[in-house]
Amino acid sequence: MARTLDVINIAAPPLPPVDQAMPSACQSHGCGGAEEQRPPLSAFAEVRIDGVEITAEQIAEEMPHHPSPDGESAWRAAAQALVVRHLLLREAARRGCAPVRETDEAGKPLVDDEALIRSLLDDVAGTAVPSEEECRRTYDAQAFRFRTPTLYEASHILIEPEGAGDDDAWAAAEQQARTIIAEVGDERATFAEAAREFSGCPSAQQEGSLGQLRRGDLVAEVQTHIERTPVGTVNREPVRSRHGWHVIRLDRIIEGRTLPFEVVKPKIADLLEARAWTVAAMRLVQELADEAEIEGIALDQAPVGDARAGTLAA
Repeated sequence: MARTLDVINIAAPPLPPVDQAMPSACQSHGCGGAEEQRPPLSAFAEVRIDGVEITAEQIAEEMPHHPSPDGESAWRAAAQALVVRHLLLREAARRGCAPVRETDEAGKPLVDDEALIRSLLDDVAGTAVPSEEECRRTYDAQAFRFRTPTLYEASHILIEPEGAGDDDAWAAAEQQARTIIAEVGDERATFAEAAREFSGCPSAQQEGSLGQLRRGDLVAEVQTHIERTPVGTVNREPVRSRHGWHVIRLDRIIEGRTLPFEVVKPKIADLLEARAWTVAAMRLVQELADEAEIEGIALDQAPVGDARAGTLAA
C-alpha cells in the first residue's frame, strides 16, 4: 500500500549525498527475521478530533507502519499520522477534491484515501518547477554532496581458525597468515595463487579479489586496514575480524570526484520540487491542526511526507 503520510521533521529535508552502489565479491550480511505481530492495544489517552474518536484499534493497526525504539514512540507516531489523515480527508471533502488515479513507485494503484489526499496536496502545493538559477545555487552551496565515493580495489586471504575457534586455533590462524605475508611479498600473481590455495572466503575463486569497495562495505577493522595499506602492496600485518585473520592487498584507489552540474541538475530540480511540495503540505497540516480541537495527542511534528520525494543518485 502506498503511503503519502509518514512522520518527518517539520523542517524541509536536506539534500542527500550522491551515492553509487558497487557490488563486492565478499560481503557479510546478517540476516534473519521475525514473524510480524500486531502490537497490543495501547492504554494511552483517547484521541479525538473535534469530538470524533480515533480508536485504540485503529492506532494499533497503524503502528507497524512506524518503526520506533519503543511502544510509546510507535503509538505517538501512529496517532499523529491518523490525526493528519483525518484532517486532510475532511479538508479534501470540504473542497470537493476528486481522487487522481495514480500509482506508487512499484506501479500499484493508490487506494482511494491516499489518492484523495494526494489530489488535495497537489492542489495546495502546485507544481512550480525550480529555475536553473535555484538549482545552480544549491549545487554551488552543497557541492560536497554531489561527489562519487572513493573506491578501493582490494584483495584478501581469509585464514579461519579451525575447530571450535579457541585461543590456540586463533593463534595458529594468525601464524599462518603471517607466514603467507612473508612468502608472497607484493607479487600479485603469488598472492592470487595463495588466495586460491589457503583462503576460506568465496572470493578465493576470484584470486581473493573483493572488487571495488566503498567505506562501509566491509567490517570496520578490515576496511580501516585496507585504507592503511600502500597501493600495490600486501600489508605486512594481518588483521583480525570475527571471521578470522585477513591478509590484505590493495591494488588501486579511485578517488571520488564532484559530478558536473549538468549531470545532477535534473535530480536537484526534482528534489527541490519535492521539498517545496512537502513544505506546502506541512503548512496546510499545521493550519488545519490549529483550527481543530485535538485531544490526546500533540502534533509537535508535522506527520506528512511526500511519497514522490526522491534521492540524488548518480
